Amino acid sequence: MVSKNQIKLITSLQQKKYRNTNKLFFAEGVKVIQELLQSNFELEHLYSTQDDFAEVSNSKKTIVDDNDLKKISALSTPNSCLAVFKIPVEKNRIESGLILALDSVRDPGNLGTILRLCDWFGINQLLCSKETVDIYNPKVVQATMGSIARVNVNYVDLSAFIGQTKLPVFGTFMDGVNIYKTSLPQEGIIVMGNEANGISAELEKLIQNRLTIPRFGDIQKTESLNVATATAIVLSEFRRG
Repeated sequence: MVSKNQIKLITSLQQKKYRNTNKLFFAEGVKVIQELLQSNFELEHLYSTQDDFAEVSNSKKTIVDDNDLKKISALSTPNSCLAVFKIPVEKNRIESGLILALDSVRDPGNLGTILRLCDWFGINQLLCSKETVDIYNPKVVQATMGSIARVNVNYVDLSAFIGQTKLPVFGTFMDGVNIYKTSLPQEGIIVMGNEANGISAELEKLIQNRLTIPRFGDIQKTESLNVATATAIVLSEFRRG
C-alpha cells in the first residue's frame, strides 16, 4: 500500500524543482533499477508488484498492486517496479581524455541516448550547459537504461569552461571539414548543439575545429541529423581515429 503522502512526493519528483528540493529522483523498470542498485546511488525506497530484489532490505521495500504503481509511475504503461534514489553530490569533473559537451540539448530522450553512447564509447565525462535538460528527469533516467550510473555528468558554464581549457575543442557545423577525412585526436572536447539551433553563437566563437558529417543522398534535402544520431557518428569516428 502506498500512502497519499508517498504518492504526492513521488509524483512531485517529475518536476525539477521538487527533485532539487528533496534531493531525490526515481527510476522505473527492473534493468534500470538493478543497474542503479549495483552502483554508488543510494536507494531511498523501492516499490514493486513482485517480491523480487532480494538484495533490498524489507525496510526499504514495499509490495504494491498494479493500481498503486500506476498512481506513482510516470509511464503510460507502468513497469513492475519503481525505485526512489537520493541525488548524489556532483563529482569533480574530469578534464582529460575525450570529453563530450552538450549545448542546450532539451529533449530527455536525446540526453538519455547520449549518456548511453558515452558509456558505450568510453567517454567518462559529459559536460552539460545549464540550459540542458536535467539528467534526473524521469524520461532521461529511463532512456539511459542504467548508463547514468557509469558516466560522470556535470552542469557548467560551457563558455567559461571552454574559454579556459587547454584541450583542443571540436564542434559540428554544416560548413565544417569532412569528419571522415580528418585526423582526430584521442583527447579533446567535442561540442554538440541544440536540436533546433545547433551550437550557440557564443560558443561557436570559442571552437577552433569545425567538423561536419557529410550528406551522401542524391537529393540532399535533409537539413540536419538528430543530435543523438550525430553524436553516435562523431564518437565512433573519434574512437576509430
